[in-house]
Amino acid sequence: MKNNNWMFLFILSTFLTFNSCTESKGNQVNMVSSEEMKKIISLDETQLIDVRDFNEYESGHITDAQNIIYDEDFEANISGLDKTKPVAVYCRTGGRSEKCASILKKAGFEKIYELEGGYEAWTYKDNLE
Repeated sequence: MKNNNWMFLFILSTFLTFNSCTESKGNQVNMVSSEEMKKIISLDETQLIDVRDFNEYESGHITDAQNIIYDEDFEANISGLDKTKPVAVYCRTGGRSEKCASILKKAGFEKIYELEGGYEAWTYKDNLE
């Protein structure tokens, strides 16, 4: 009987150690290129968020993007979004969107995409085509 208890404890501790070392696949921030972002936002359920300030947003933004500014109210302002639907986030070059993606992850959003290089990379890529 003692051997069974030790075996059970060994298996349990191995399982717990393995699970604590792996990250959940459903709550990761995925860095995506402009091409990948175009495919992602073409899906109806994707929530596209521009986190730049109002003037930056007004000077040009990705079609159908919501302007939810990265400021002290960001966490409260994302509360109206659906955590079960994919969310794609971008800023000018990637600094603010990285912080916002982290906040979205902590808030429990399931699928998070961040545009690599931000809006500048998006517009640069469009100008090449």
